[in-house]
Amino acid sequence: MKKTMTDFYLKNKRVLIRVDFNVPMKEGVITDDNRIKESLKTIKYAIENGAKVILFSHLGRIKEEADLAKNSLAPVATRLEELLGKKVTFVESTRGPIVEAAIQNMKEGDVVLLQNTRYEDLYGKLESKNDEELGEYWASLGDIFINDAFGTCHRAHASNVGIASHLPSGLGFLVEKEVENLRIALENKEHPYTVILGGAKVSDKVGVIESLGEKADFLLIGGAMAYTFLKAKGVDVKSSLVDEESLDFCLQMLEKYKDKIILPVDSVNAKSTTDTNVRVCSIEHFEEGDRGLDIGPKTISLFQEKLEKSRLIVWNGTLGYAEVEAFSHGTKAILEILKRSNAIKIIGGGDTAASVISLGYKEDMTHISTGGGASLEFLEGKELPGIKAIEDKDA
Repeated sequence: MKKTMTDFYLKNKRVLIRVDFNVPMKEGVITDDNRIKESLKTIKYAIENGAKVILFSHLGRIKEEADLAKNSLAPVATRLEELLGKKVTFVESTRGPIVEAAIQNMKEGDVVLLQNTRYEDLYGKLESKNDEELGEYWASLGDIFINDAFGTCHRAHASNVGIASHLPSGLGFLVEKEVENLRIALENKEHPYTVILGGAKVSDKVGVIESLGEKADFLLIGGAMAYTFLKAKGVDVKSSLVDEESLDFCLQMLEKYKDKIILPVDSVNAKSTTDTNVRVCSIEHFEEGDRGLDIGPKTISLFQEKLEKSRLIVWNGTLGYAEVEAFSHGTKAILEILKRSNAIKIIGGGDTAASVISLGYKEDMTHISTGGGASLEFLEGKELPGIKAIEDKDA
């Protein structure tokens, strides 16, 4: 068991909290503040317990000078201030005298947000490559480190593993919640246990298929990856997106889990994602140029039969090209089925989480992960570096 922030006396301590404020923005305006809201419980706890709160986060990728301005955390500081109802001091630097002065002048309950940690990637990727000197410097700014950024836990960066290597450390409430809920998917104590897998490439989910295939009773395959499985099975899926390099793996899985893997029996097809001439057909009757872009009504019924009996459901990957209304019906239909279900319902991060939240089903799920890649690696059974680096509780 890892230490959590409740294991520390925080009053008058400089508490460095790695949060995940990597929010989508358009022309400097935040379009989805869910990740900021998810961090509030941890930040408020530190404030209420008299800590001096210093926040670290990345935003986007920094490859050239032009990336700096568009990936500034300034809009995040403004939104965080609104959500907390108290002043947030934004420091437009990641290190140096300005940062040190801002922290030196802090009082109990004050909040400081430093500039995007990936500004340090501009010359030599110091953040992303976990530069030892940078991690040690950031650690020197505080007394305690709390990791509450699950979305980066699968990466060893200076702002998580680097800082944790030099300070007493613990998990924040968000990461603690992620670990507790995703562990349910690995422990598989509830049956029937059904895993829904979608998304584009099979290769992205090889580890999850291998890990959860052993544990689950059913694997419902949708999204573009379904057409790779179907082709491996000998079905002519015409112009559908296929992960050619994963065909042998799919065939192996179909043989190993022939009684578990459930594939689509019909498909919503078009010539392209912008084609308005959409048709539904069985998987044996694709026409030349057809591209499968969503699961059909018979597949929805087939999936429903398994889901209604399930006591534990884990879902990662949308079931169609859900960004387009015409190909979002499969995802929406499954969400409606899950809404009515009394099962434990765990949603992997990334596009699946975004769809669940944007379509209004957030409150109907047991847990929605805030980490795409991190949740996948956790479900593969891997030990995440950002969690591994945190101190263990005393036995």
